[in-house]
This record gives sequence, C-alpha cells and structure tokens, in this order.
Amino acid sequence: MAERTSSVLAQSLITPSYFPTIPPKVPSSASSYPRYIQEAPYSALTGVVVDGRRPEKYPYPTLTRCRVRKQVGTTNRWRLPESLYSDFLGSSQAIKSIHMPINNSMMNIISAESPMPPSQFDINRPYSYRLSEDRPYRPVCANYPSKLSARYSTSPTNLPPSSNRSKTTPNSLIELKTFTPKTAYNPTPKETFLYHSKKVLGATRPDVLLNCLKTDWELHRPFLQKSDTLAQLLKDAPEEATEEYYKQLPSEAVDDFIGSSHFYDKNYPKAINKLNTDKEFDDEVPRTSLNPSHYSKKRSNSVTVISLVVRDAMVTRKALALALGSLYTDDITISEEDAANVLAAASVLGFKQLIDRCKEIILRSINFRTVCKYHRAASQYNQDQLVEACEKWLELNFIPQIAIQIQLREVPMDLIQKILKSNRLFVYNEYSIYRALVYWLFFQLNPDLQLMPSQSTIISFFNSLPKTSCIIEREEGQSYAPLFSAVRLHGITDTSNIHDMQMMNVVPQKWLIDLLSQHYHSLQAGGDMSSLKNFQQASVRYGFIIDTEPHYHSEIISLHGFHFELKAVKQGTSKTYVVYLQRLKPGDSVLSFRQCERHTFSMRPERSVRYNISVSYYDKAHQLHENSTGVISHKFGLGERTSRSETLTVENAEKPLYISFAIHFPPS
Repeated sequence: MAERTSSVLAQSLITPSYFPTIPPKVPSSASSYPRYIQEAPYSALTGVVVDGRRPEKYPYPTLTRCRVRKQVGTTNRWRLPESLYSDFLGSSQAIKSIHMPINNSMMNIISAESPMPPSQFDINRPYSYRLSEDRPYRPVCANYPSKLSARYSTSPTNLPPSSNRSKTTPNSLIELKTFTPKTAYNPTPKETFLYHSKKVLGATRPDVLLNCLKTDWELHRPFLQKSDTLAQLLKDAPEEATEEYYKQLPSEAVDDFIGSSHFYDKNYPKAINKLNTDKEFDDEVPRTSLNPSHYSKKRSNSVTVISLVVRDAMVTRKALALALGSLYTDDITISEEDAANVLAAASVLGFKQLIDRCKEIILRSINFRTVCKYHRAASQYNQDQLVEACEKWLELNFIPQIAIQIQLREVPMDLIQKILKSNRLFVYNEYSIYRALVYWLFFQLNPDLQLMPSQSTIISFFNSLPKTSCIIEREEGQSYAPLFSAVRLHGITDTSNIHDMQMMNVVPQKWLIDLLSQHYHSLQAGGDMSSLKNFQQASVRYGFIIDTEPHYHSEIISLHGFHFELKAVKQGTSKTYVVYLQRLKPGDSVLSFRQCERHTFSMRPERSVRYNISVSYYDKAHQLHENSTGVISHKFGLGERTSRSETLTVENAEKPLYISFAIHFPPS
C-alpha cells in the first residue's frame, strides 16, 4: 500500500498540471468612467433631489470645480451630473446625449481627436489626422504652402506643384458668407437706379446711354455736369455716337410701376414675371426697330452713346447704381457696408459732392467690420484723411476688437506691420500682440475658415507641425518674420504664456532663450534692463479700457520683482478722470495670496523708473483726443510720498477710455 502511494505521488510530480491565472482586477476608474458617462445626463436632467445630496462625481483629473464643456465627437455628450437649473445650452446637450445611443457616443468619445495639445511627436514623421467614415476627408486648399499641405493630406499628389505658387504672398481668403432670408426681395442694380432717376423725372426719355460694367444706363444731360468724368466723355463723344434708341414695351410698363412709387410693392415682381412670360414678346423673333411688337415707337429717341471702362473690383454694379442715382437726388440712403464701394464709384465718376458725403459716412461708421474695406478704398483713391482715421482707429482697437473677431483675417500684412510700429498702439500686455499675430497667421494658412477658433485649436495646430524648425524660418513663412520681430518679447513675463510660445514653435528657439536670459539678468541686477536703452522699443506696455460702470479701475502688474498698481479714478459726477501709477509694498493688502506667496519681491528701497501714461478717447463728433504725460523719470520708494507717480488729469472725457502705461527700468 505504501509503495502504491509513493508511485502515485511520483507520477503526479512528473505529470505537468495546469492552473489558470487569476485575471487582474479591473481598476475602479476604468469601470466607473463608462457608467459615469452614461448616467451623468440623466442625473443632470433629474434636478435637485429631495435629500439634497450632491450626485456622485467621477474623480477625473481634468474635471475642475467650474462647469467645463468639452467637445467629444459629434454628440458633445454631457458629463456633469449637477443640476442644470437655468442652463439651457446644457439642457439641450444633455437631452441630445440621452437620445443618442450610448454605443455611438462611446465610439465617438474614444475615437475623437484630443482637444488638448499632443505631448509627443516624432519629428521625422509627418503628422496626419485619422481618416475614417465618421471623419471624412477634407480637401486641402490649392493655395496651401506645399510643406504645410503635406501635414493634412494623405494624398499630396492632388496639390499643384510648389513652383506654380507664390511663396511670399499670403493665400487668398474666401469671402465671409452672409445670411439672406429667402423671402427678402433684393432689387437689381438697374432697378435701383431707375427707381431714383424716374422718381425725379418720371417718364422723361433719356438722351445719353452709358455703357459700363456690361450694363446700359439711361442718363440725362443736365445731371451729368455733376460728374467730371461723364461730362468729359460726353464732351469728347463724336457725332457718330448718336443713334436711335427704342424703348421696349415691357420696360415701358415697368416704368409705369416705378413712376407710381411702387418699387418695393409686392405686385412689382409679379408684373415683371407677367411681362417676361407674355407670349406677345416671343424671344424667337428678332428684336429690331422694324418689329413693332417688341418696341414702342412713341418712346424712340436720339441718344448719345458713351462707354466707361472700370477695372476696379470695388466698383460694383450696385455701387455704380447708387452713384448714378445720386446725380438726380441727394436723398439716397447709403449704408455703411456700401460706403466704400460708393466712394470708389464716385471717385471713378469724379463726383466730388458724393465723395464728400461718403467721407462723412465713413468717418462716423468705422468699426471692426468695415475698417479694412474703408482703408483699402481710401488708400486706392488717395483719401489721406480717411486713411489716417482708419489707422488711428486700428491703433486703439486692433487688440480689443479686431483680434477677437473673424475680421482679423482681412487685415493686410503691411497695415499690421505699420500699426505694430506705432507708439500709440493700445495693448493689454505684450503677449496680447503675439496672440493676435498667431491668430492672423493661422487664418493665412487656413483661408477657408468662417468662425473664430479657440486658443486650444491654435496651439494644437501649430504644435502638430514639424519640429525641425519654426514657421518663420521656413521658406513659406519667412515673409511673416517682420511681424513677429516687432513684438516686444522681453515684456512677456508670464510662464504659462512662454510655455505656449514654446509649444507652438512659431518663433525661433533662439528668441525664447534670449527672452529667458533677459529675465534672469533683470532679476539678478535688481530689475535693470541694461540690454535695451531706447524707451520706445524697450518699455513694457500695459493697458485697460473704461467703458462701463464702475468708474474706477485698478490693475496689479509685476515686473522683475517690483509690483505696481495702475489706477484710474473718476472725480465725482463730472467727466474728469485721474490716472496714476503707484508702487506696492511686499505685504500690501491689494496683492493676492498667490502674488505674496509665489512671486519674487525686490527689497530695494528705491527703484528708478521711466514711464509714460496716455489716455485716448473719441468725442461725440468722432474726433480722437490724446492726452499723455510724456516720458518721465521717477524714483519709486516704499513711502507714501515717493511711491506714487505724477497724475494725469483728463477732463470732459467720453467713454470708452483707452488707458495705457509704458514702463522701463533703466540701469541704476
């Protein structure tokens, strides 16, 4: 028995046995996240429960205390379980995510491109977006630079050769689309002109026929004297230019509608359609003066035919119709969108009275939508007053208004370069200029965009490009280098901004190294900016705008261990503002906890500072007023008498007020 037992034991030791491995436990975070994604919109739509307990929140590291929406796939599934209350956008997204099958939602979430900037890229391998059924192929614009196009297309053979494209000029931008209701009736340019001319003269027969922009305009001699160009053409017209002009019967009927002031009446389009579909006027029969069924003999007249060749794209048929109609009446309403085109048409016609009227309209209607168009028209037709007005408006509003609108794509490069070199340029800080230029460069590389992108989109785009060299060092980006050279990079002191600049890789790494070395030198030398001596180029600019209540504004700035408070205070109920600069102590109550705890403080009792305070505003007559202290040198101490700068008092100021501070630490 013992021998048998020992043999069985030996056999069991020799024969291999299989024990399945216990599967590892699924991490709680991996199992709870899909359940959290599925239950979050239901919890949000349920609202406040009876016991008042807050719903369980998934401990995801990127979720912060505030309500954050992240675009995930095409469903934008709602992830926040808190009650929605009056958040209508959140309610719409939560309802949409409930109606969408969870499998499709999870597939879109997993397969979506991350909105955050990627952290690692292979510099030897071009980056390409994932292409699948839920992400269709996007055709690349033909004007893309060849090296950038290869980054976004898996089939670069469709692109034209780089030798056929200009590498120094920016891509042509696609025109911004505007929405027009289907029920809106837009009269043709010729109808607009006939309405204004017939309103004055009725059915008076024309004696001049102007051929311009592939359209025949029926004019009258007495009114052409207002236009120098038309008067000269009529004077130089030979006798052979006079011919017999016959009025068509449909046009005669249309004149009756126009003469009775029913131009915008809804019966007018119906009457035109009836005349166009009338069998009496068959298109197969040639329309000649010998065919009485087509022409009205009683409306025949001897006219002088003149021609005007216009090759300017800004002179449209609508603008020419308004300009010719202004020869007959001064009551024509010119909108701010058409003012630039009408100015171009009036300049071509030599219509001085209309030019002055367009100038008045432009001067009081400059805004972010029209300033580029106004400047282009004024520059082309030598209107120096309008050019100066547009450039002064851009100097104040390029950063506050243009840089945050889609119209930034329309600003030409030479105009941006001229504005950046101006001493009157208003900025919030130096990084705001760099950010605006990066957005503008993004629009030049993506000319088909119609919406303003987010900051994360901009960073992701530039971060996805090859890291072998920066953009402005490549052949297709060298033309943009002068713009970034005008930025005062030494005034960018925020570490997060410098980190974004390094990730985007737009400017050379050498510039960033010089920037960091200047900061280090200034901290070690007690704030001295020894490498930069010219105030206009070396000063660091800050600014803010006062346009609403309250009439008191204060900002804290930190520069190389010194902290200052920028103040603007309104005096009582008057329109008088007092602006000044004040140095703060290390333990001042105005400083935040982060500034007191983390920022560097210099304990120097005195700091020599050169500064300039300026205030600009427009009055009710749209005239620009500028007030400045000039460049002043002052030693700022920690006492009450020495810590405050000279005050700049501005009286009878109109809002908005553009307040700028320029600060420079000379060697001490």
